[in-house]
Amino acid sequence: MSHLAELGRRITRLAGDDLRPAWLGDVLLFTAAHVTEPMSSVTEPMLVLVVQGAKRSALGDRVFEHHPGQAVVFTVDLPLISQIIDASPRKPFLTLGLRLRPATIAQLLIDGGPVPAGPHDGSGMAISDADDDLLDALVRLLRLFDDPRDLKVLGAGVRREIHWRLLNGPHAALMRQAGLADSRVALVARATEWVRARYDRVIHIDELAADIGTSTSSLNRHFRAVTTMSPLQYQKQIRLQKARMELIAAPHDVAAIGHAVGYDSSSQFSREYRRTFGAPPGQDALRLQSAVIVRE
Repeated sequence: MSHLAELGRRITRLAGDDLRPAWLGDVLLFTAAHVTEPMSSVTEPMLVLVVQGAKRSALGDRVFEHHPGQAVVFTVDLPLISQIIDASPRKPFLTLGLRLRPATIAQLLIDGGPVPAGPHDGSGMAISDADDDLLDALVRLLRLFDDPRDLKVLGAGVRREIHWRLLNGPHAALMRQAGLADSRVALVARATEWVRARYDRVIHIDELAADIGTSTSSLNRHFRAVTTMSPLQYQKQIRLQKARMELIAAPHDVAAIGHAVGYDSSSQFSREYRRTFGAPPGQDALRLQSAVIVRE
């Protein structure tokens, strides 16, 4: 049995219901039997492997597709709009995720010495084909869930090995940045955390820069390189994504939800929402709500 075939079988058994992500500690398992509307999410530092089906995602102006056997590494919290584009009841979309730990990466850099740092565009994510060593480690990690004692004793070692495989593969440059406390990625990770904690307030870039210990010009330059957007654009994406999730539950409460996420002007909220998601807030929420009801 191939690595992807075994991963698919184990994800199907462990993941649970369609469109309900299953977290098993640091491991995320997800299955979907239908294509979906574009949905909003904010990533965290994570490895994501598509095992079956396909997904299309947008990060700012950058659009990428994620096909079977491809691994995406995210090293900072990034606001994505993603859509499953290949899934059916007979051949569902299957994916596996693993939270990445900067502390583990840093320790591996100490223990293992210099790692190859190939080309990287400077952003907070990278996508490439997963090699056999990485797939083998992921298979062994899921096998450990067959026996809680094995998982307890051996799980940390396999998770550490996965970090090491990433540090020595196509994602090496990005992983190395994630493990260095003074790197651009680490600086932007602190900045995104600061912005997310204040997503519903007026923020000042000079205050953000001072709080994380850099200049305004350096912050703007590094933030855009890693996230593809400015800090204020990032904040707007976080606001709109939070509003979208709230509106699915309360599609007729547009003005109140817009105000709750930081918009004083209802017209500005509706205008920016429509520009991002392609429809006015209430209409978009009703469409997403209907899609969920039809699938269930």
